[in-house]
Amino acid sequence: MAGFQGKSVLVLGGSRGIGAAIVRRLAAEGGKVTFTYAGSREAAERLAAETGATAAVTDSADRDAVIARVRESGPLDVLVVNAGVALMGDALELDADAVDRMIRINVHAPYHAAVEAARRMPEGGRILVIGSNVGDHVGFPGIAGYAMTKSAVQGLVRGLARDFGPRGITVNAVQPGPVDTDMNPAEGPLKDLLYGKMVIQRHGRPEEIAAMVAWLAGPEAGFVTGAMHTIDGGFGA
Repeated sequence: MAGFQGKSVLVLGGSRGIGAAIVRRLAAEGGKVTFTYAGSREAAERLAAETGATAAVTDSADRDAVIARVRESGPLDVLVVNAGVALMGDALELDADAVDRMIRINVHAPYHAAVEAARRMPEGGRILVIGSNVGDHVGFPGIAGYAMTKSAVQGLVRGLARDFGPRGITVNAVQPGPVDTDMNPAEGPLKDLLYGKMVIQRHGRPEEIAAMVAWLAGPEAGFVTGAMHTIDGGFGA
């Protein structure tokens, strides 16, 4: 596979889970991949050694750091914003500072990264944001703030698709449901609750999300933009 041969790719949040699978897929297809990490240095170094990608420490809660990382990456063919956090619990009890940090990572970072990337992105560029199926359907209590951030991603994607479309730049969201990662392991405490709402009763694999990202970032998806691509085992069906 060489679908990204010679393409410059930046993955924000790429050291673990879905992000690492995206790095592996795009690097395997020839992309010149840089990915960011915040607190997972050892995992980032292992992934960089495995794939030949470049690891760069960047705090996605820091707007200026995100903008600087995108700018320093030079003209990008593909930007994937995967960095995100999920804060769950009673809305009446959650720490306000933690909620604001989640908003910075899940909403502010994708917006500012996409805008900065578009300044120098060539025609035919690709911008993808990893959202969540809870942007469409909040299936249980305790995730109002998280769901809010993922619904915001939808508006961001639709709006920037219109802004950048005349230049042939597509902007899309990928909306995973339960995926087997450190954040939501297949044998974790939410398993029974989640499977009771799903048509395909298993966790998704990070590689399945990466495959959808690879298609949307590739040449065959040039007519796809401003859209939400849900991959959740029928959670929202």
